[in-house]
Amino acid sequence: MFAYWGKILRVNLTNGTIKEEHFDEEFAKKWLGTRGFGIYYLLKEMDATVDPLSPENKIIYATGPLTGTTAPTGGRYMVITKSPLTGYIAMANSGGFFGAELKFAGWDAIIVEGASDHPVYLYINDESVEIRDASHLWGKTSSETEEALKEEIGDKRIRAALIGPAGENLVRFSAVMNDEHRAAARGGVGAVMGSKKLKAIVVRGHKRVEVADRAKFTSVVKEKTDKLRNDPTAGGGLPKYGTAVLVNIINQNGLYPTRNFQYSQFEYAEEQSGEAMAAKYLIRNKPCYACPIGCGRVNKLPTLGITEGPEYESIWALGAHNGINDLASIIHANHMADEYGLDTISLGGTLATAMELYEKGILKQEDLGEEAPPFRWGNSEVLHYYIEKIAKREGFGDKLAEGGYRLAEMYGHTEYFMGVKKQELPAYDPRGAEGHGLGYATNNRGGCHIKQYMISPEILGYPYKMDPHDIGDEKVKMVILFQDLTALIDAAGLCVFTTFGLGADDYRDLLNAALGWDLSTEEYLKIGERIWNAERLFNLRAGLDPLKEDTLPKRLLEEPVRNGPNKGHVVRLHLMLPKYYKFRGWTEDGKITEEKMKELGIEEL
Repeated sequence: MFAYWGKILRVNLTNGTIKEEHFDEEFAKKWLGTRGFGIYYLLKEMDATVDPLSPENKIIYATGPLTGTTAPTGGRYMVITKSPLTGYIAMANSGGFFGAELKFAGWDAIIVEGASDHPVYLYINDESVEIRDASHLWGKTSSETEEALKEEIGDKRIRAALIGPAGENLVRFSAVMNDEHRAAARGGVGAVMGSKKLKAIVVRGHKRVEVADRAKFTSVVKEKTDKLRNDPTAGGGLPKYGTAVLVNIINQNGLYPTRNFQYSQFEYAEEQSGEAMAAKYLIRNKPCYACPIGCGRVNKLPTLGITEGPEYESIWALGAHNGINDLASIIHANHMADEYGLDTISLGGTLATAMELYEKGILKQEDLGEEAPPFRWGNSEVLHYYIEKIAKREGFGDKLAEGGYRLAEMYGHTEYFMGVKKQELPAYDPRGAEGHGLGYATNNRGGCHIKQYMISPEILGYPYKMDPHDIGDEKVKMVILFQDLTALIDAAGLCVFTTFGLGADDYRDLLNAALGWDLSTEEYLKIGERIWNAERLFNLRAGLDPLKEDTLPKRLLEEPVRNGPNKGHVVRLHLMLPKYYKFRGWTEDGKITEEKMKELGIEEL
């Protein structure tokens, strides 16, 4: 096989065993990589009803066939496990350099099972694999851990996927960090590492990924890279202003959720936009491995020094979502979240839930303690104070560490939680893009934008402009196409930002050139559909009730937008969801049929 090693590393932390396993091309053609590999092994080997924080849960770190190649953005890896936040599938994706290094070491994926009785880290140096004691690293932040590992191993070129104190303390929205500021964040995958006492996976590789036809592959890569560089978003807005280029665009279109989705435009958006950040704090861009886009930001704050980020989602979650207009505080808070290892979207969403509970008099100051800053809209003191409390599970931070849904549930008001399947929503109000709302409601990992980015056609015009308030058959089918396409892009080992410039045929060209296959675009999209359905199957086995949980917060379904160009709109999910189930080939109550499972070849799972 080309672009694969055909090797999977299996590590059992309960008994300390390390095994090498193999897969063949038939398996690769069915599941492709990352999410495909991960969901296959979870369905095949694990009871979907296990406690996510028990030794029975497995966590898988997987690359795609294009990871470690020169394909544009070919540095991605995925962490797949059962989420402690949602109770359903978690597949969190990250860039940086860890994924490529894992591939250079000669491994396509790592399956970690069981749990250690003391802190450990896994050290992979090509074929050499060791489980090492990590007691001296427990409690250290992301940067402290990475620096200590480089010193201890004596190699500055190692790459590590690790957890900070939040993961150690089982915060339900803790992240797996790599390259200090890159995060596989959503779903609390860091807490699963923490539950296994696994502080880090350290990798050093010295191999080169071989493709089927080097000259042809190089030519195809150049063609696709040129397309990205010539695209006004991938080659213009993103490298110039980072993902925060979206702040002004989304706010002007009336989709920028403000004060826990009570409003859809933020009066101070311009002051925390990518343009403002570039003018005040930007030093340089920082691309991930093999990335021609380079949306990563390196900033300098007078009070903090040099740091990276924040991305669009983090600026919003720690800013407008909580009514906060203090860009310096937001950048500092993002740095703290990276150091402690927290998902900034769920962090901001949890704080926004607390803000609304406090402002409505449900949450009292005596619940927080006399010294704690009050949860008032716009109070930036909240950010720095509670990030540390959450990561350490101290005081009221212990309740916040459970996430927004469980916090709202503790106070009897889940209507103020803005999320899907217990995961906090990202930075787009779907009342201004109803297809995006359908995508939120049906997403396998809960409140998530990146696995069906309908903002592309509904707002940005990729691949063509769709009316954001149209809810016809074409819109519903586009949601399904975006979900399947995103699964394919993830499984290939690429970044979804390549969709600004590339289409399904372009991914086919890259994969066929690397792998030496001759699959059609439709055959590749079928792989994406298989992955999406397999993840849905896992959720159903884990207890998902589609008619109750494929939904949106009541506010988005019943409270019309108060301000901006979408004033008066709600999401008409009840009209789209039956069509979605029908076009998916599922039952009327959202379950996968035996015929669909046979069609996709997943009936044996």
